[in-house]
Amino acid sequence: MDFLAELCLQRWWWGIMVRETTVQRDAYGIARFIADHKTGEQRRQEGKSLRQKIPRESHAEFEMASDRPDPVKVIKKSSEGRLKHLIPIRYGRMSKSVFAFYRGTASLMAMDLAQTPTSGIRVQACGDCHLSNFGLFATPERNIIFDINDFDETLPAPFEWDIKRLATSFYVGALDNNFSDKDCKIITRTCVRAYREAIAKFSAMKVLDVWYSKLDADSLIASAPDAEAKRNRERIAAEARANVADYVFPKITKVHNGRRLIVDSLPLVYHPPSEEKIPELLIDAMQEYRDTLPYERRVLLDRYQLEDIAIKVVGVGSVGTRCGVALLMAEEDDPLLLQVKEARASVLEPYAGKSEFNHQGERIVVGQRLMQSASDMLLGWMTGRKKKIQYYIRQLRDMKYSFDISIMTPLQMSRYAEVCGWTLARAHARSGDASMIYGYMGKSDTFDRAIGTFAQRYADQTERDCELFLGAIESGEIKAEKEA
Repeated sequence: MDFLAELCLQRWWWGIMVRETTVQRDAYGIARFIADHKTGEQRRQEGKSLRQKIPRESHAEFEMASDRPDPVKVIKKSSEGRLKHLIPIRYGRMSKSVFAFYRGTASLMAMDLAQTPTSGIRVQACGDCHLSNFGLFATPERNIIFDINDFDETLPAPFEWDIKRLATSFYVGALDNNFSDKDCKIITRTCVRAYREAIAKFSAMKVLDVWYSKLDADSLIASAPDAEAKRNRERIAAEARANVADYVFPKITKVHNGRRLIVDSLPLVYHPPSEEKIPELLIDAMQEYRDTLPYERRVLLDRYQLEDIAIKVVGVGSVGTRCGVALLMAEEDDPLLLQVKEARASVLEPYAGKSEFNHQGERIVVGQRLMQSASDMLLGWMTGRKKKIQYYIRQLRDMKYSFDISIMTPLQMSRYAEVCGWTLARAHARSGDASMIYGYMGKSDTFDRAIGTFAQRYADQTERDCELFLGAIESGEIKAEKEA
């Protein structure tokens, strides 16, 4: 067979493979390969035509279903399978404020979102897209970027679910700060407007340019609207750069009998009793984790030796799941700190469908790589051999910085909302069809106003649910342990 004939055969075979892959991806629900050669403008028109079936104004709707389960029961169900002695800490953290309650009830909102209108346009969704799940962290090249940083619930789902959860988080957070109703609405609509306008820009960009897009610290500082904002952003970037393993290492470890160990700090950091230890984490499972890394990262990991592992309580929604910190050492003052987190099924799964990945850790890692502009170079996954619990692994702290909204002014929160909206749009544009999303949302503020109204209504519902939750604590139905 001559070269041209062979090439034609290869192209014919590749065409079959593309069509098969397209079917697989369409069934999964993320943006399809454009095998039908539709232009961006044609896909934009497809998105626009969806308004006839699901008007943009309909996204303002939220009515509590008559058969909606008791929210306290939903929360208790979400605690099933968690470490029982940590569940009261979870409830204690959720009881601190309405916003803290909102952070811990992703499963409750997923249930409610499934009852709302959707356009049918799916993306790789974060699944728990609230304002505290954004922040600064380091890329493998040691640059500081701003991005989504929590993907425990990631799954392909309607794009509206992420923007509704994010917008509502700003409304709830603004209420917690005692902002006026006017400021709450402005902040929320600013977030949605930023998302809509960014999607419009991404829809006109080349595919690779979308994937190369990022928001780094230098860009954040350069885009500061005034001198005060610039100084504040410079300070935040400096704090993020200082928040690395070399800084955390001496605070959470000590030398005991000639061996470097993690220091217990009950009840948040501790070594489990001997009967609860998981030996495979130290041997077999860590080997499985190593095998999930690219070859060159395995070479890097092999320079370290695992010294210790301990339970570490983190976050709000994650409290009670099996989370730990692993200490690895190359030399005496050359540490690597890894966070080991239990990977449970996404809260979106009952409503958006199961993941195509059998391993929940792989689901999280793949989702994170799809959505982030740059991901942790040591992301991987493993399974505990004894109890078959699935985990994913990442670096514990790598120039990570989270924003404290409780000290923000309305103007500062509005600016933060704008950045988060842009970032979510960039994440959705990587896996989804930005042209269709743009076509559906359009140039006007119709979609913004609808989501803003939904956010206000759901914020009211969140307050009511939180009151029921606090009542359950007061009555003794559930036990909450408040930390000092």
